[in-house]
Amino acid sequence: MASPKIKLFPLPILLFAGCFLMNVKQTNAQVKLRKAVVYTTSKDQNQKLEISDTLSFVKQAQPLETEICIFLDSSKKFQEMIGIGAALTDASAETFAKVSKEAQEELVRAFYNPTSGIGYTLMRTNMNSCDFSSGSYTYVPEGDSALKNFSIAHDLQYRVPLIKLAFSMSQNNMKLYVSPWSPPAFMKDNNNMLQGGKLLPQYRQSWANYFVKYIQSYEKAGIPVWGLSIQNEPMAKQRWESCIFTAEEERDFLKYYLGPTLAKSKLGNKKIIVWDHNRDLIFQRANVILSDPEAAKYAWGVGYHWYETWTGGAQLHENLDLVQECYPNKKLLFTEGCKESFNPEKYSSWAIGEYYAEAMIKDFNQGVCGWTDWNVFLDETGGPNHVGNFCFAPVHVNTQTSKITYTNAFYYIGHFSKFIRPGNKRIACSGSRSTLLASAFIQDNGKIAVIVMNKGEQQINYTIQIQGQSIAVSCAPHAIQTIVF
Repeated sequence: MASPKIKLFPLPILLFAGCFLMNVKQTNAQVKLRKAVVYTTSKDQNQKLEISDTLSFVKQAQPLETEICIFLDSSKKFQEMIGIGAALTDASAETFAKVSKEAQEELVRAFYNPTSGIGYTLMRTNMNSCDFSSGSYTYVPEGDSALKNFSIAHDLQYRVPLIKLAFSMSQNNMKLYVSPWSPPAFMKDNNNMLQGGKLLPQYRQSWANYFVKYIQSYEKAGIPVWGLSIQNEPMAKQRWESCIFTAEEERDFLKYYLGPTLAKSKLGNKKIIVWDHNRDLIFQRANVILSDPEAAKYAWGVGYHWYETWTGGAQLHENLDLVQECYPNKKLLFTEGCKESFNPEKYSSWAIGEYYAEAMIKDFNQGVCGWTDWNVFLDETGGPNHVGNFCFAPVHVNTQTSKITYTNAFYYIGHFSKFIRPGNKRIACSGSRSTLLASAFIQDNGKIAVIVMNKGEQQINYTIQIQGQSIAVSCAPHAIQTIVF
């Protein structure tokens, strides 16, 4: 079985040791940049996350106004990154269990190996069932509000083993957070895990205890839990698992139940994410919860999705900036997004990968510290999904033949996850023309990774300029590049 086409090699082989030579006698000494390696994915040239050029820096004079430039300043640092990855759902785990051993090994390596794969370091998973499960389920029998019979036996069959494989392949450089789609039916006013409904007041403490039981069970199974969101899409009544929380209800559940319960259970170090819905209402939700000091002290940050803002160009990235300005001590985390309405004839659609990259560049430039795709991979139907809500994933696997199909989204996301690692920081990056989208990060070893995307129909020649030096780069139409130096 052919592996994904990623022509990558260990960076130390490609880059001269000590990319930065500092004159320690000068506080404003110029950095001498030697080589830049360009990694490219392009539509017409059939490049897939592979080395396309090695360039040398030269002294740069004042650029002309007509030049297309990307200006960097590595001394201006912003948010620290926590990771990039995807959700490992029941659907992904069940698909994985149905395919050949060779396909399983390739999938885990492709997504989680930091050298031969794209090196995911962030993972989300579902607590209780979601639409991307084969059916609805919980971890307690009906009516067991005391949680006496709580068990994650369901997850131990498929999901927990795959999560462990992913952790191991990532060299345990993985953060996992969990999200519920719905409490058990008996805890809700509609007595149904589906179709919205609300958590009944008398079960608020029981539901908070449920989070504790789940985290403890996963950690007992050998999987550390980094964080949790309070409710997936709390303003959406869906035909699948869903539960409605107004901003005030989510604030009070966090303030009086979930936050104190985690703290009392010695789980107060778990990162609690509020909202976990779209960019459109993110400021209102953040404002209600984070303006209350007693609620805010439990909240690590605000999570969001991209749905409802996909079409028409109204992506509302500026809403993220407002949240960041008003609550600079809280984090912003992208928690879910995918291309909906699955159609296998559109596997080759280049627009899907471009949408991912545009969202990631703009989100990171607005201060987002981590990015989580939806299902890491799905089967040939865009599922399994027990309510027929079939969607695209970056990779699809035919469970009958074990054939793996890598869409361009896999490579586009890889241009970020491969080179932006936990602990890296975004640096100042400014483009002189809107024809290119760009963001830049400084790695722990001092190297800089610049991600540049050209969505247009024409080749674009541009320069990257930093501290009086520059390289001349050429970007093909419908291409993305990561430049490392």
